[in-house]
Parts: sequence; structure tokens; C-alpha cells
Amino acid sequence: MRNMRRQAMQRGVIAVLDIGTTKIACLILQFDGPGVFRETDGVGPMAGQSNFRVIGAATTRSRGVRFGEIETMAETERAIRTVVQSAQKIAGVRVDHVIACLSGARPASYGLAGDIAIDAGKVSEQDVARVLASCEVPDFGRGREVLHAQPVNFAVDSRSGLLDPREHSGNRLACDMHVLTIDGDAAGNLVSCIQRCDLELAGVASASYVSGLASLVEDEQELGGACIDLGGGVTGVSVFIRKHMIFADAARIGGDLITMDIAKGLRTSHATAERIKTLHGGLEATGRDDREMIELGGDTGDWETDRRSVSRADLIGIMRPRVEEILEQVRDILDAAGFDYLPSRQIVLTGGGSQIPGLDALAARMLGQNVRIGRPLRIQGLAHSATAPGFASAIGLALLTAHPQDEWWDFEMPAEKYPARSLRRAYRWFRNNW
Repeated sequence: MRNMRRQAMQRGVIAVLDIGTTKIACLILQFDGPGVFRETDGVGPMAGQSNFRVIGAATTRSRGVRFGEIETMAETERAIRTVVQSAQKIAGVRVDHVIACLSGARPASYGLAGDIAIDAGKVSEQDVARVLASCEVPDFGRGREVLHAQPVNFAVDSRSGLLDPREHSGNRLACDMHVLTIDGDAAGNLVSCIQRCDLELAGVASASYVSGLASLVEDEQELGGACIDLGGGVTGVSVFIRKHMIFADAARIGGDLITMDIAKGLRTSHATAERIKTLHGGLEATGRDDREMIELGGDTGDWETDRRSVSRADLIGIMRPRVEEILEQVRDILDAAGFDYLPSRQIVLTGGGSQIPGLDALAARMLGQNVRIGRPLRIQGLAHSATAPGFASAIGLALLTAHPQDEWWDFEMPAEKYPARSLRRAYRWFRNNW
């Protein structure tokens, strides 16, 4: 995949594809030139907006995707072809390589540690490769694949918190690494579906990770913050500190269940329930909501059924219990990640589900006081209609495409010096497949 990505960068045009449960978004990026990527771009904030601009953007309704995973290959293939062709028509160019993000696939985080002696008294690139290879990994389980593998901290002797230990003097080098694994079958379905669309897959990323890159500001990534991406089928959670992701997980529950609750509770169609949720939904009922009536409409042909109406207070009574269930699962994930021990504990809500009125107030009561609704960063050339929280994954994937953090730490591993269970297995797969 990396060779394909380099070929795309030489052409200067690449597409990013956000395959979600409710929508599929495609952005076509044009880079300034072949000198965009430098060795030092892997460390520091994701400030790559000046290196590229969006020349085409399109969205379409997602089909064949459930819980963030491809369920019906043929329907998803047609949806991907539709959105890519629309974006190509707007951009006026043909795109052969795409980088996609995946929201489901049951992500799991692992924290690894390694420690070696420094032979020359000064840290070299070979020492960094050795300490990365010395990280002993657990058995991820059958069918699990490594998606992201990034060092989050280096320590030379007693000096910890180093982002780049090279050229530091000392006797011992230690490393803390975060590894994110996903279900290999779900990832394989994504690769197969994109290849069936006559496209070359140049990279895969976690939607939780890229949403955090797009929605958390630099201080939140540095001091400790969590990004909660409320999607249609999956609610992703990612935790950042010192500009690195240290934890990621996803709850298989999202905005689609809210729509289904409305459709069942009001005995209406899924499309009508989605329209009512978008236009009249909320979580905080007031005295006025009892008098505000919402026309349900319908095309059944029965006059009484098609003329039904419901108060907004009843609609809120249907939506609030499901949203509370989602936030309870998010709270359990944050507790498992040790989020309460971070200095800042800032929580940012993003994704299409974050636009429900009153969600920030309810989340502040259930998760903590530091809660805000996060809009993704503005990138050059992107239309204003594509800057809503629902596009956080696509925009974050564009930022990651400009500055691939994983590739910067891709050193040559001394595989012959370490046992078979060392991290070289993960890096070997990562180098050959990403």
C-alpha cells in the first residue's frame, strides 16, 4: 500500500474515503508537489493544511454497511463508485488511489514497553529500531491485524517524555508504544470492496483516530482529551495526550438506533423518522414542547394515518433514553481507558449524532463538566457545507494523509536478534500491507 501511496503522491492527486454506516464521503486532495513529505513531518502537530487543498468533494447515502462494517458487498461497491465518480466530476481529474478509514471492526488498544542498552553512549536510528523491536506484544488473538503502531513516549536513562530520542546521550533507552488492532476479516472486506471498484487502496486508518486529529485542538491533544465520534452505527472513542493517541475503542451503537426508536414509537417509516429527528429532535424538554406539534405525514393513503401529529415533548421522550444509553457506554469506555487520571479531561463530541440539540448539556452531566461540540479543522478548498461535525473523519483522514505519523517511525527492524513474539511481527505486517 505504501508504494501505491508514493505513486499517488508523485501524481499529486489522491482521494480519501470515509465509509460510514449512514453516509460515504469522498474528498479529492491535490498536493503542492513532490517535496511535500519530509523526514521531520512525523513529529509535532498535524498542521499539514497548507500542503494540500480539496478540489472535489461528494457524499452519498451509505448502503450495505452495518455497525461500521461492510455487510453487503455489491451495494457498498455501487455506493463507493457513485461517490467517487461524483467527486472526480467536480475535481475534473481521475483518481486511481484512495485512503480509507474504518469505524467498526472492533478496535482494541494495547500498551507495550521496551528497554535496551545504548552501546555507543548516544541514541542512533539503529537504537530506536532496536527498542521498537524489543517491545513484547501479547497474543492479539486469531484474525486480528495491527492497524496503527506508534511510540508515544521515549526515555533516556531518567529523562522521560521525549518525542524524538535521537542524538541524546545516555546508557539505556526505553519506549512506550500504543498498538491498535482490528478484526482482520472486516479489514479484508474493505480492501476487497475498494479493489472491486477499480481503485487501488493506498492506506487504511481508524475513524476514531482521524476524528480526534480533526476535532481536538493542539492544547487538548497535548494535555489530555477524548474525542467521541457519534456516528450512525458506531460511536468511536479516542483518547489523546502529548499529541499521541493512547487509547481507542468503539461502541456498536449510534444514531441509527435513535431513528429506529422513533420509527417504532411513532409507527412511521425510517425516512420520516430520520427527517423528524433532524428537524425537530432534542434532549431537553421545556413547557413549550408540549404545545409544539409535529406533523408526521405519510403516503399510506389513509387520511387519518397521514394526518397524524405528535408533540415535541413526546419525541424527546423517545430520543433521550437511547442517547443516555450511548453516553453510558462511552463512560464505561473512558473509565477503562483511565481517562480520569489525565490532566485536562476535555471531552469533544463530534460526528453527525453530536448535532442533536441539548447533547452537550446531557453529556456534561453524565461524563464531566469539560464537554464541547467539536467542528473539524478548516482545510483549504473545502466547501462550507462539508465542515459540519459529520465530516470529522474525512477531514482527519486528509490531515493524516498529509502527515502519516505511522510511517515516520518505520525503521528497519533487527528481526534476527529478537524472539518470534517481538513487535517485528506487527511491523512486518504493517510494512507489507499498509
